[in-house]
Amino acid sequence: MLCMTSILPVTSVPEVRAAVAGLPAYVAGKSAQTAVTAALASNESHFPPLPSVVEAIAAEAGRIHRYPSMGAVEAREAIARHHGVTADEVAAGPGSSGVLQQIISAVCGHGDEVVFAWRSFEAYPILAAVAGAVSIRVPLQADEHHDLDAMAAAITDRTRLVILCSPNNPTGVSVSASALEQFLQSVPPRVLVVLDEAYIEFQRGPGVDALDFYRRYPNLCILRTFSKAYGLAGLRIGYAIARPHIAEGLRRTAIPFGVNRMAQAAAVASLAAGDEIRERTEAVAMERTRVIEALRGYGWDVPDSQANFYWLRASDELREQLLAALGEADILARGYAVDGVRITLADADTNNRVLAVLADRARFVPGSGTAR
Repeated sequence: MLCMTSILPVTSVPEVRAAVAGLPAYVAGKSAQTAVTAALASNESHFPPLPSVVEAIAAEAGRIHRYPSMGAVEAREAIARHHGVTADEVAAGPGSSGVLQQIISAVCGHGDEVVFAWRSFEAYPILAAVAGAVSIRVPLQADEHHDLDAMAAAITDRTRLVILCSPNNPTGVSVSASALEQFLQSVPPRVLVVLDEAYIEFQRGPGVDALDFYRRYPNLCILRTFSKAYGLAGLRIGYAIARPHIAEGLRRTAIPFGVNRMAQAAAVASLAAGDEIRERTEAVAMERTRVIEALRGYGWDVPDSQANFYWLRASDELREQLLAALGEADILARGYAVDGVRITLADADTNNRVLAVLADRARFVPGSGTAR
């Protein structure tokens, strides 16, 4: 009897899909390698975990031989109470990136279009491509704001999803209430609009009442995370608020038991520590004002960030100069090819280390190839 394997081409081996092979790797911010290194590349909270949250995590650590709630029921109920919605309107996942993957899987098929601003969160095109969807990138305006008119014009019959990142990562600029109102009025009701508010807790001054818009626009979905202001980046839990049938779709596309029991408990404890979280975000906002004003005084053009980071628009040459100069001072920042450099805010002493590097704006000469 002829063995079938003997006639197979020697090159017949399993291959990943071409769409996957062509994906750019998600580049995480570098981690600190020494105690003196300031890790300002990943927008992590520089505050240690809250004692009440650590206590909740410790309690769950003794139960990790048991599966967590598959639907993150207790965490969803706490989130629902916090926002004045029902648990049926909440879906949880491993960080807001995980929830966004659930959203794209739930509403997009092969060849469907996902519209988002660019530059924005670099996971957007990666997650769209994994689902077989087509990314439609709409350039930011010169002032770093979303070009919402152009985004509305980019919607076609194949568009299933629009993502608005506010405050935008990496530029830190927020969408205004009036601009969002006009945009939502122009979007077809069949298109889901995701308002990614990963950094919303750091917003100060006029902003968007996302829940008000959510109640008035059934095609709006709010996306948030516990990774940033709440300091749970290492546990991975985020959530979406959407109409019940959409939220149910997100739960159906979730990996079973994808949010571990410690993350769920930590989220509940974090929501109960609202006053402490507000104190921390207020401290970040105050430092943000101080640092941005100082940078502008040095001659840097810095947009009005509403996040826990700030943005320096830069050519590739200037970007390399900035990263090299900061690196020499043991400071890790995040560079983006073609576009610029993002620097996370930290404590005052660390922020002063950054300011010391950037104080002499004339030191960084575009086109010179090096910093003087």
